[in-house]
Amino acid sequence: MKILMVSDVYFPRVNGVSTSIQTFRGELRELGHEVHLIAPDYYAPGDDETLIFRVPSRTLPLDPEDRAMRTRFVWRELEALRAEKFDLVHIQTPFIAHYLGVALGKKLGAPCVASYHTYFEEYLHHYVPLLPRWLGGYLARAFSRRQCAQLHGLVVPSEPMLERLDAYGINARSVVIPTGLQPDRFAPGDGAAFRAVHRIAAETPVLLCVGRVAHEKNIDFLIRMTAELRRHVPDVLLVIAGEGPARGDLEELASGLGLQGNVRFIGYLDRHRELLDCYRAADLFVFASRTETQGLVLLEAMAQSVPLVSTAKLGARSVLKEGEGVHVAEEDIGDFTAKVRALLADVEGRRRLGERGRSYAQGWSARAQAMRLAEFYAEVVGEYRQGATAHNPSLAAETR
Repeated sequence: MKILMVSDVYFPRVNGVSTSIQTFRGELRELGHEVHLIAPDYYAPGDDETLIFRVPSRTLPLDPEDRAMRTRFVWRELEALRAEKFDLVHIQTPFIAHYLGVALGKKLGAPCVASYHTYFEEYLHHYVPLLPRWLGGYLARAFSRRQCAQLHGLVVPSEPMLERLDAYGINARSVVIPTGLQPDRFAPGDGAAFRAVHRIAAETPVLLCVGRVAHEKNIDFLIRMTAELRRHVPDVLLVIAGEGPARGDLEELASGLGLQGNVRFIGYLDRHRELLDCYRAADLFVFASRTETQGLVLLEAMAQSVPLVSTAKLGARSVLKEGEGVHVAEEDIGDFTAKVRALLADVEGRRRLGERGRSYAQGWSARAQAMRLAEFYAEVVGEYRQGATAHNPSLAAETR
């Protein structure tokens, strides 16, 4: 099968969507499929640019990490894209890429599916703070319904997220397929080396949070929890790996709480080298995001035998099972701190929990998820070619 993916983000822009695309592209290629990708040009070399069409792009004034594709450069290549005879278009993000992908599907005579990576209902009020939360939720739900009505299929990373979409009234043909872990995520990192590079003493208790440093990730909760924990564990260190628009505010919060020596921001890490070492350097991985559609970093930490303390909101709820590498906590400073404190005091308990987590993470194979995705593609393409899509008669008529 020949697949055209379209995304507003991809490496070197580091986030969960980029990781998901890279994982599925690699596994689908191993299964014998040909996967092309249209993504913005960041004007920096990537690790693997095979079958990637980098579109000239411009910066976004309110989000300097991301870039907006100039779609006219894609349309200039329409005949070359037609010549590829793609079986299916897979849209990965809901911005420029969505509308470009839908239009390309029509021009190329191929069905469109999309992955629903982002929980907009919880995101909007962080980025448009003057917008009433109820109105932001209404607009986000209407936006999602309009976009999903244009699709022939929808890939959702977790059951809780699918339940939310069902509540929105979205009835697109849907399947739950999380992003799996590739075998290299289980290769043991060198925690001692990471601590040495970052001058973290071997005896320092380290809590780790990995991900985009954005307001919706609830990292401020973890910083406030660290302030409470420090009353009992004075030398505790919370390491925050990642970048994002909330970093300045969070640094101010940590400083205001007197945590200059207890919270450290270390920015982006190379996924193939530094990140595994970083995971392994931690005594505990901590997580409190309310907006994850899956929470891949939770499984990555487990793959490195790092025990977790985490809330279980939205998509994270489908990943986390109490005792399987994690102690699930309430979004309450007292409860979360107590669970962290208990594990820091129990070396053997941490080791056992970490081992359970590693074993549990092995059940989330990237190859198995890619095989399921390929099966879904085949079903959508088959229905499209028959000219009948039971879940959306208007699209069926359009494809005849």
